[in-house]
Amino acid sequence: MIKNEPLREAIEKANANLLACFRRGDARAIGNLYTNNAQLLPAGSEPIKGPSAIGDFWETVLQMGVKEVKLQTVEVDGQGNTAIELGEYTLFTANGRLADRGKYVVIWKQAGGEWKLHWDIWNTSVNPPQNEECQL
Repeated sequence: MIKNEPLREAIEKANANLLACFRRGDARAIGNLYTNNAQLLPAGSEPIKGPSAIGDFWETVLQMGVKEVKLQTVEVDGQGNTAIELGEYTLFTANGRLADRGKYVVIWKQAGGEWKLHWDIWNTSVNPPQNEECQL
């Protein structure tokens, strides 16, 4: 595999911006980090399309008690104005309890000179509710 450090650094910088918006509780700003044709693909839901609806989704997540997100980029690959990121996430509540952890894939597109999330899908690595590890 060819290492693409400049692209990885650009994606990690974009993720840092996403996390800053999340820490501020600014769901509108999170939505604006997505392309105009973006799709969020959460489990158990139809696709959520466009920055406004995606912002609404993240507002609901914030209201559910998720207050901190950690992202770890595992791998980045790209061609032209498209990048593919494979990573791992961890979500925490306001009191620092683990809310969820899992893996994700994001397709990024360059738009207006910046990297924006285009397709965003993830799934948990935590067993269903009988597991006491994660609680909101």
